[in-house]
Amino acid sequence: MAKLGVNIDHVATIRQARGGVEPDPVAAAAIAELAGADGITIHLREDRRHIQDRDLNLLRQTVKTKLNLEMAATDEMINIALKVKPDMCTLVPEKRQELTTEGGLEVRANLASVKQAVERLQDGGLIVSLFVDPDPDQVKAADKAGADYIEIHTGAYAEARDWKSEDEELEKIENSIRLAAKLGLGINAGHGLNYTNIKRIEAIGGIEEYNIGHSIISRAVLVGLDRAVRDMVELINP
Repeated sequence: MAKLGVNIDHVATIRQARGGVEPDPVAAAAIAELAGADGITIHLREDRRHIQDRDLNLLRQTVKTKLNLEMAATDEMINIALKVKPDMCTLVPEKRQELTTEGGLEVRANLASVKQAVERLQDGGLIVSLFVDPDPDQVKAADKAGADYIEIHTGAYAEARDWKSEDEELEKIENSIRLAAKLGLGINAGHGLNYTNIKRIEAIGGIEEYNIGHSIISRAVLVGLDRAVRDMVELINP
């Protein structure tokens, strides 16, 4: 059975829009867990545009399932992770100008530095995942870097505007799942997944956990967070 990690970044985005204290992502995490989420995912960005250090510290104390910290492979973030001890660290690319993460981590071209970051985190007792495009070269590089998991970037699939393009992207994802499994990597997936496009990916099988945020929080605005999480759980595990 696949698991669901709920990304609550956009709860913090709404809070930061007014500079106040609500909605509280810590409370949102508790609701998501009670609704069936298997984990909570947050991205502590360099510019602190949504999740704040306070949120991370409180979530580490309160999350009962699994806390997955998305982070850039910088000294600042590595030091924070080693101190806070999330259950998993997912290394992602990060640019200040982007609205959201635009693609997978370039592991192959930066193998030495990524491997060093992975080793530092693992030496601190942390499980490390690398957010990569569904590209065999990147999957192989993630294995060479010593990662425990990969998270397959599903953005191109989610953004496909016709069946042909969607089929092509789905094939890339399926091939990456097979390769990662052969290499012994754990396999997660996320980015752009919603209540419609999740179905074709889930039909492939082989994915341990989906990390989904925007579509769940968007639905929660209309039907409530508890219902939004439960609806996604039912799609992943019908």
